[in-house]
Amino acid sequence: MFESLDDIRTDCANRLIRAAHDRKSPMHTPVIVTADVDARVMVLRAFDAARWMLRLHTDTRAPKAQAIAADPRMAVLLYDKGAKIQMRLRGTGRIEAHGPIADAAWAASTNFARRCYLGDGPGAVSDGPTSGLPPEFEGTEPDDTQIIPARDNFAVLLIDIAEVDWLYLAHTGHQRAQFSRAGEVWTGRWVAP
Repeated sequence: MFESLDDIRTDCANRLIRAAHDRKSPMHTPVIVTADVDARVMVLRAFDAARWMLRLHTDTRAPKAQAIAADPRMAVLLYDKGAKIQMRLRGTGRIEAHGPIADAAWAASTNFARRCYLGDGPGAVSDGPTSGLPPEFEGTEPDDTQIIPARDNFAVLLIDIAEVDWLYLAHTGHQRAQFSRAGEVWTGRWVAP
C-alpha cells in the first residue's frame, strides 16, 4: 500500500489537513500529551502543512498552559481505525493568548463555542456536577457584548512537529516509518514495527 517514505509523509500531512477540517475524521480529536505526562483529548483546529504546526484551542487558566510554559515538549497520538494507521507526533508547544493567530482563531469561532471561556477555569472545584458555565449560558448562545470577557481566557496551543512515527497495521505484516525534521529538511527511515 505504501511504497515510499515520501508517500507516507505526504499521507500523514493529508490526514492532518483532513482531521483539522472534517469533524468526522477519526483523527479530528487527537490525544495531546504534555511533558508532565498528562494526556487529554482535544479538537484539532488547524494544521499548517508548510510549517508542520498544529493549532488547538485552550483556556489560559488550564493547568496545561502552565505545564507547557515550564516544559514545552509535547506528544500527539492520532489513530484511524478504518485505515489502521497510527501517528505519534513529537514537538514543542506554546500557548499564545494574543497575536494574529489567536485573534484570527477567536474571530473564526462562534459565540456558542466562545462561551466555554466565560465559565470557571478548567479544574475549578464544584460541589456537584457542573459545566462550569454561568447558569444564564447553559444551552444558550451569548450575544457579542456578553462574550467580551471570555476573550481574556482564550488562547491557542501551537505545536511545532519535529518527529513523526507512523504505523500501518496490516494483517499481511505491519509497516512502520519514522521521520525527523531539522529546520525545513525531513529525513525518514523504515523501522521494524
